[in-house]
Amino acid sequence: MTSPKPAHTALYVLALCFALSVLGRGLTESFTVFLLPISQNFGWDRAEVLSIYSAAALISGLSAPIVGRLFDHSGPRIVFALGLALLGGAYLIAGTAQRLWQFQLCIGLCAGMGAACIGNVPNSILLGRWFGAKLSTAMALVYSAMGAGVLLVLPLSQVLIDRFGWREAYEIFGIAVLVVLIPLLLLPWKRWSAGSPAVTRPVTADLIDEGWTLLSAIRHHAFWALFSTFFFTAVGMYSISAQIVAYLVDAGFPPLQAATAWGFSGVVMLAGMLTVTWLDGVIGRRRSVLFSYAISILGIVLLRMLRVYPSPILLAGFVICFGSMLGSRGPLITATAMKIFRGKRVGTIYGTISIGSGLGAALGSWSGGLIHDLTGSYDAVLLFSLASVIVGMVPFLSIKALRE
Repeated sequence: MTSPKPAHTALYVLALCFALSVLGRGLTESFTVFLLPISQNFGWDRAEVLSIYSAAALISGLSAPIVGRLFDHSGPRIVFALGLALLGGAYLIAGTAQRLWQFQLCIGLCAGMGAACIGNVPNSILLGRWFGAKLSTAMALVYSAMGAGVLLVLPLSQVLIDRFGWREAYEIFGIAVLVVLIPLLLLPWKRWSAGSPAVTRPVTADLIDEGWTLLSAIRHHAFWALFSTFFFTAVGMYSISAQIVAYLVDAGFPPLQAATAWGFSGVVMLAGMLTVTWLDGVIGRRRSVLFSYAISILGIVLLRMLRVYPSPILLAGFVICFGSMLGSRGPLITATAMKIFRGKRVGTIYGTISIGSGLGAALGSWSGGLIHDLTGSYDAVLLFSLASVIVGMVPFLSIKALRE
């Protein structure tokens, strides 16, 4: 049988990475829908419930370099299969959880590491073998999977919770993920792992391997600039996004409408990512990053206005602004890291940089819940988010290597 053309295989690989990201990010963000029923069922404070989400984000970030190293040594088949097994088992068991530590173990530890195994670190390494200079565009599509996951999984989660209950919804998700694991194991991984000859040949010869190690990368200022951008931006965005559905319900919107509205952020996320990626090639990195942060800040302002004027128009404006820019910087950061630290250990290095995103998401989501509990309102949460987002864009404004 004739092997598929490299261009066709590249599209298959892109489709797989997109599908896995939809699944991983969709399940992770579905916690925003499960937050209220779990809180009401057990009577836990907002910060206690959000510690589950924070644990998942923290573990996902901390395990990123481990996932990168595992990918470098064992390849995508092992990494992706491990991720699906962890996710499926975690959500299946979460349906029987009775205590906070049990949720933290299942949805936090296991699901967090499972999401990392099918997330941006392994996807970016695999896609880098097929798309080369076009990696930023490919990663923009994969990053947009977060939006697709939110669009599909959040309304589905609310429907399942309304019809069967939150425990049964978790069990359904767990079984579905384990079923997906079977066809994944049968894919032609040997050919898909090899990469495109047009990309890997010059890479192997003399272009990519510049001798970077994790130790030498840590000593470079660009490493910490990328790390801090990931960290502070995630703090700002996740301090809000983890509570979006609860926020909208408190503002007067019905639960299903709130989940569906936030789910539609997935519709605009792809457009936002592709727009920022396109602007990067037209007006440069500095201006495109400034644009994305400005739109994110406008989204935070509109969210605050929703507390006073809970209108569908303002809700749509918030979803368009905040949702379209959620993760829009990710493809540019990924492409920048792959360019600066190219080499055989790029998976380990990029995975370590990605710790910043996990730490930021964990701190942001937990801090947002704690601030809400302490103040009894969302005003301080929004101010905290705004300040963090502004700090997050500073490295791209001040570090030359990140603007080139």
